[in-house]
Amino acid sequence: MLMNSGRAAKLHYLANGFRVLVPGDHVVCGVSGTPIALDELRYWSVARQQAYLSAVEATKAEQQG
Repeated sequence: MLMNSGRAAKLHYLANGFRVLVPGDHVVCGVSGTPIALDELRYWSVARQQAYLSAVEATKAEQQG
């Protein structure tokens, strides 16, 4: 059993990856609020320090400025 199951992680987003600050198994999309499993995380903003579910949410966040 995983100790971090169901717990949101806190990450520091970098240009080519991220660093785990607080262990967990998911992060929350900065636009939709949907949980994203860490092994499925592909989109994030270094400037905003936010994760995004998909390119659609990443584009929305960029357009909102």
